[in-house]
Amino acid sequence: MSQIKTVAVIGAGIMGRGIAHAAAVGGYRTILEDLLPAALRRAESEIRANLDKAVELGKVAAPDADAAFGRLEYAGSVEEAAREADLVIEAVPEEMESKIEIFTLLDKICRPTTILASNTSSLSITEIASVTYRAKKCVGMHFFNPVHKMKLLEVVRALETDDDTLATAVDVGRRMGKEVVVIKEAPGFITTRINAMIGNEAFYMLQEGIATAEDIDKALKLGLNHPMGPFELVDLVGLDTRLNILEYLHKSLGEKYRPAPLLVQYVKAGRLGRKSGRGVYEYPEAAAKSAPLNSKELVR
Repeated sequence: MSQIKTVAVIGAGIMGRGIAHAAAVGGYRTILEDLLPAALRRAESEIRANLDKAVELGKVAAPDADAAFGRLEYAGSVEEAAREADLVIEAVPEEMESKIEIFTLLDKICRPTTILASNTSSLSITEIASVTYRAKKCVGMHFFNPVHKMKLLEVVRALETDDDTLATAVDVGRRMGKEVVVIKEAPGFITTRINAMIGNEAFYMLQEGIATAEDIDKALKLGLNHPMGPFELVDLVGLDTRLNILEYLHKSLGEKYRPAPLLVQYVKAGRLGRKSGRGVYEYPEAAAKSAPLNSKELVR
């Protein structure tokens, strides 16, 4: 049994606030960090709403939801969030530079025993861990959006991750209510590697005029029993996030992952998916809301 009591989550965007929700429900004291106060307010409001919905649906008892909400704390700096944490989960943008910057800082702030985890969906944990003096205590914990609903957690073992760190990450994931798979580090892990190829091929098909986006989505849902079509999924994940992943896989694994030109064009046009109000499809309700806080808050 792990000795984790306090979990810090760095970044209060879509993934960060979902991870914080799951950690609090799992019984951990949870500290959610973001530099932007508005992002923390948005996260607090969304977590409360999601807990209330779970109570309404009978998935969580009202006292348990209130207790989980009470375990949440908020911090305006990485130092404030991480200094007392037993486990820090980084959920910043899917960019190697951002993650290395955070891990370098965390290595200086955190106690020597603190485990550092990255929520990266494709990047090398070994490379991220190399900037620290605790590579044995670094691990990947790849959650899925929306975190409070999705059951899977990919725990990624880097080159130097030790057995205790791996076991702790698995235990934490299970306490969060996740089904855990353990992966030896490889570009894209399992799900991202396969999803990126499916989604990229869908963009090539759309670009070639083979079918409409709606019909491609319908075909994969009804013919292959996918719960979401590839365009519905990429609009939820973010087209910019998917493009970053494909560029990394293309560099790491070769030509079969070259991003479709239409995907690149959509990202250049600012069509990033639900978060921007328009991706492959349009989302008037999202576009009507206030403008995003900044470009990084979109993907944190």
